[in-house]
Amino acid sequence: MLYSNPLITIELHESEIPWLKIFTQTPHKEFSECSRDEKEMIWECLDIIEKAMLAYFKPDKINIASFGNMLPRVHWHIMARFREDSYFPEPIWGARQREGFGLSAPMEPFLEELKRELHSRLD
Repeated sequence: MLYSNPLITIELHESEIPWLKIFTQTPHKEFSECSRDEKEMIWECLDIIEKAMLAYFKPDKINIASFGNMLPRVHWHIMARFREDSYFPEPIWGARQREGFGLSAPMEPFLEELKRELHSRLD
C-alpha cells in the first residue's frame, strides 16, 4: 500500500511500467454510488499521480481507466506508457509487441516522493 485515508487506498501494481491503482475504502460497485467526497478524492489523486508520473518518468502517454469487470469494485488504474514498453500501443492487457523494456528511472525514488506529496496534499 502506498497511501491510505478513510476514503481511498492507493496501491502499486507490479508491472514493467509504473502502474498504480486507487480503490475506495467502501466497496462500491459503480462510480455513481460514491459520495461527493470520495469522487473528489479520486479526482485529486488521479491529478497528483498523473502529474508526478509525467514529471518523473517522462512517458509518451498516461493511461487512466476504471473497469472492474474482474473485481466489481470501484477502482482506477493509472499507468505510464512508453513507445518502447512491451505492449505499446496495445493496452497493457493486450498482446505483447516486443521484449526487453526497462524503465530509464528507478521506481523507489518516485514512490517515496509520491508518498510525501500525497500526505502533504491529502492529510
